[in-house]
Amino acid sequence: MIAYLSFGCSSNYYNIPRETFEKKVKILGVAPIFVDSESDIRHPEKEALVNLIKEYNRKNEKELVARLKETGTFFSVRLLEGDADKLFFNTIFRRERRDDASVVYNKYFYKLPELKELVTRNGLDAVMFTVVSGLTRQDTVRSSSLISYLESDYNFLVMTAQIYDADGNILWEFPNFRETSTSLPAFFDLQYPDFDEGKANATEKVDVKFKTIPGITRALNKAEDSSLQGNVKASSAYVSIFKDMAALLKPEKNFLWWKKKEKTDGRQNLQVPPIQESVKPAQIKEEAVRPAVNQPAVLTEEPAKLQPIKEETIKEETIK
Repeated sequence: MIAYLSFGCSSNYYNIPRETFEKKVKILGVAPIFVDSESDIRHPEKEALVNLIKEYNRKNEKELVARLKETGTFFSVRLLEGDADKLFFNTIFRRERRDDASVVYNKYFYKLPELKELVTRNGLDAVMFTVVSGLTRQDTVRSSSLISYLESDYNFLVMTAQIYDADGNILWEFPNFRETSTSLPAFFDLQYPDFDEGKANATEKVDVKFKTIPGITRALNKAEDSSLQGNVKASSAYVSIFKDMAALLKPEKNFLWWKKKEKTDGRQNLQVPPIQESVKPAQIKEEAVRPAVNQPAVLTEEPAKLQPIKEETIKEETIK
């Protein structure tokens, strides 16, 4: 129980720097996409909806693997075999409805022994868990004419993902809190405001209704070209969210001159104490009000261990 709670309460979404992540995780396993049927799914035909999403998860899982391979970050990416429901039931420890940096989402924690066994048994460096779950939050939806709008609570599906190592460390997470503008796009909107009915009845009251199962099916059937070889199509709803995930896992592009400058700056960060003029008061103020959950962990050495720098060295670096 102590082990579960220790990694379950972590609020650090990147336990290691991005460069270290790319060196550490070469073989990535992708678990079958889960559906959390116990989450906040309020559709009147909930069972039919859950079964429908499970069906489309199976159809589009290989598309996620293909997108991850295209990033070039990993040596190998493979889809793990097994029943998604059984794996989810056996590994899930607890779930939380979170509101971090004004982003509302469902966060999942997994049992450490089962997680470790899954990673080691499959010869992986890390495993990726992806979950489709229900969520209700306030949103503003406009009519097709964009003139009218309704601010209300809407129920919809979201897709979240985490990459864990065998020790239970969260190496990466979607939504990604290291981005400057964090957001979690809806995977699928389950409700809509019926502006036409309100207009037809000459009333300002607009009802929020659930989409029908046939309507949701038609929407999920909208397809586009897949990243898989051959004449293959993938659901546009899945492709959209997979693109967002893959974009956050692509290696950073650096030109040769930039890499050289980056190495020099890295040595400065370790050896040279901060110069007073380089820290603007506005930056200090902004840092003070930023929520702690958004701060990535940064390893620094104690100033007492830093060697004194000669005056000519600082002048030389400034000229550069």
